[in-house]
Amino acid sequence: MRKNSQIFSALEDNYSLLMPPRRYVSPEEDNGRWEGFSFRESDIVVSARSKHGTTWIQTILLLLVHQQPNLPAPLAQLSPWLDHLVEPLDAVVARLEVQDHRRVIKTHTPLDGVPLEDEVTYIVVARHPLDAAVSLYYQSANIDRERLHQLVGIPTPERDRTPRPPVDQWLRSWIDAVDDPAESLDSLSGVMWHLSDAWKRRREPNILLVHYDELLGNLSAQMRRLADRLAIEVPSRSWNDLVEAATFRHMRARADRLVPDPSGILRDKKAFFRQGRSGAARGLLGDDYFSRYLDRASTLAPIDLLAWLHNDDG
Repeated sequence: MRKNSQIFSALEDNYSLLMPPRRYVSPEEDNGRWEGFSFRESDIVVSARSKHGTTWIQTILLLLVHQQPNLPAPLAQLSPWLDHLVEPLDAVVARLEVQDHRRVIKTHTPLDGVPLEDEVTYIVVARHPLDAAVSLYYQSANIDRERLHQLVGIPTPERDRTPRPPVDQWLRSWIDAVDDPAESLDSLSGVMWHLSDAWKRRREPNILLVHYDELLGNLSAQMRRLADRLAIEVPSRSWNDLVEAATFRHMRARADRLVPDPSGILRDKKAFFRQGRSGAARGLLGDDYFSRYLDRASTLAPIDLLAWLHNDDG
């Protein structure tokens, strides 16, 4: 019976990989904007949940593509967020169409909601969910909600006007919340949904998973891995300068050009790069609630994904 169950599970996974793109819509994003998008064979799509290292990977990729430590334009101009509703789709597509270099396109949509083309490379960035959640908590406080909702044409919900609880209390509520992952992609279930879908596809030749902690641990090696996978040759004389330009310290110093905020919804651009560390979230919970998190996570994602995601810290 167990063998039959495993066979059925494998067939179910393979079937899900062949399904048409799933629709994800929120007040701020709509992956329907990918419909009819004209890809180029060399395109790179970065897919990650909020505060998982999206901007970091975009910066690394653009440094590799342009092979100069000072990018020729702001990051949001070079690598736009296609499904973000704060900017008209026509403007985003027009900006991409005139680019004569290898394009890097951002999305927070899981891969099952993005058109998958064999000649396009898809990079999914993962981070320990607790660390990402704490970063999300502070990032939310840095967003001008009135400005954001004005740009997308909706009134500001009352919940966005209500003061939030302290970060430790908020994090416990985030762990306990039972959300529909497809409707609440920044919830714990939504994060695991996004990563589990990518994990199923990790052996596809054009899909690559990158772990935030591996970037922290050895940035040069991870940049070399990306360059090799993308068949980008970087002259040895340029390498150290590119790696230095991708460090957190350098990115924070260049926040005016690297923070993805073309519409001015952030109160403080430098606060976007808050700390860039890992492991602090566990200290906010204590052992009992960290165990509670691990129990919840075990119901939301496969064990091999969790071992990689957590670096076996459970």
